[in-house]
Amino acid sequence: MLSTPSDQRHIHPVQPPRPPLRLRRIAALPAALALAAVIATPGAAQEARRRWERLCQIRIEKFDRILPQAMREHDIDLWIVAQRENRNDPLYDILGRGYTSSIGYYLFTRRDDRVERVAMGITGGMLEQCPAYDRVTGGVDLAAFVAERAPGRIAVNTSDEIGMADGISASLHRHLIATLGPPWSERLVSAERLVSDFLSLHTAGEIAAFAEAGELSREIAERALSNEVVVPGRTSLSDVAWWMWDQLLRRGLESSFDMPSVYVTGPDGIEATSNDRIIQPGDLLTIDWGVGYLNQFTDVKRIAYVLKPGETAAPPGIQRAFDRALEVREVIRRTIRPGPTAGAMLEQLNAAVGAAGFTIMAGFNQPTSGPTTDVIIGCHSVGDRGHGSGPSIAWFNPKQLTFPIRPTNFFSIEFFAYTAAPEWGGRKVRIPLEDDAVVTARGVEWLYPVNSRILLIR
Repeated sequence: MLSTPSDQRHIHPVQPPRPPLRLRRIAALPAALALAAVIATPGAAQEARRRWERLCQIRIEKFDRILPQAMREHDIDLWIVAQRENRNDPLYDILGRGYTSSIGYYLFTRRDDRVERVAMGITGGMLEQCPAYDRVTGGVDLAAFVAERAPGRIAVNTSDEIGMADGISASLHRHLIATLGPPWSERLVSAERLVSDFLSLHTAGEIAAFAEAGELSREIAERALSNEVVVPGRTSLSDVAWWMWDQLLRRGLESSFDMPSVYVTGPDGIEATSNDRIIQPGDLLTIDWGVGYLNQFTDVKRIAYVLKPGETAAPPGIQRAFDRALEVREVIRRTIRPGPTAGAMLEQLNAAVGAAGFTIMAGFNQPTSGPTTDVIIGCHSVGDRGHGSGPSIAWFNPKQLTFPIRPTNFFSIEFFAYTAAPEWGGRKVRIPLEDDAVVTARGVEWLYPVNSRILLIR
């Protein structure tokens, strides 16, 4: 997902007469109320417990396997995640949730090959029943806790670029400095790289959960771009987006980017996005969105063509543009490997794509007038959010370009390819492809069936 003015983000087929949009939104309320009723049933409660158990297991594995390595590599002795009541840190769900009565802390102390874990001033059933923490206490004496452990470098969540590592407010930071006092307050450093590695290096349980989230994302998007939801000449782009939102409500899922982007691309670019524009025969549709499931967030696109009367396939020029994009994706898939920084890998990708006969664009949405297919690559980090905290092979994450690519990093394999089509008077068809993958020692490995065709709507 690239957040640009032209790239923003099915209600069942709508039968005439169509009610006003305001009434259609009100009509969505029964679905939310129905979901609440389902959640109250014993069966749904078991689903809630099942998800909690999986998250608990993932948390234990991350604390045991990922965190000690990250703290050691970044020379962090103590990591303090501070939060206030009603003002949780972005890592709140990942660290185990709980109730903060005033000010509370998740505290992680490096001890040889293990990390001591304490929740101080944060309590609650889901937090306490998961054995991820050595101690969960409502009492707070942070100064004594820190003095007893006498850490050298103390990490706190401040970052100039990575939102997930920038959770502490200015007032809470001042409170922390006053509470600790010297010499401990003089040893505070940014947890930016620690948080990035903690979030972007993954356990087997996280990989499994992310694969499920990806499958949910593509399944809902492909249903949305079908005649199950779309009736050409009747269904609007917003109808499709609201149908997708209903799917999230019914399945207890989150959204990576709020309202799904459902847009029409024409010879002059993006024509409309998730609004009341009615879908018509001849439209080239794209969905850009992501699903949140078990704290794993995806970023996925799908493309569909609305057939005109007498057509049985997308026009040859549009199909060729899509096929050229598939060729670009294969070059990217073969090239990405762990080891280099994300910035060095972006240079390698641009060179490999250029050597394969494509033109690298100078800037986003700036295709040339030449005959070649123009490409721009934005394979960003994904997982902890739709735009994640790890190494990012994308020009729009300059700090994350400096991070090395490592096994188990998640990437959205995203790029845009522009190919001229005679049906559009020689103008270039913009084909965005995006699916999520894990990088292993072997390279890019897909986690679910990726986009391989233009979907057709009749």
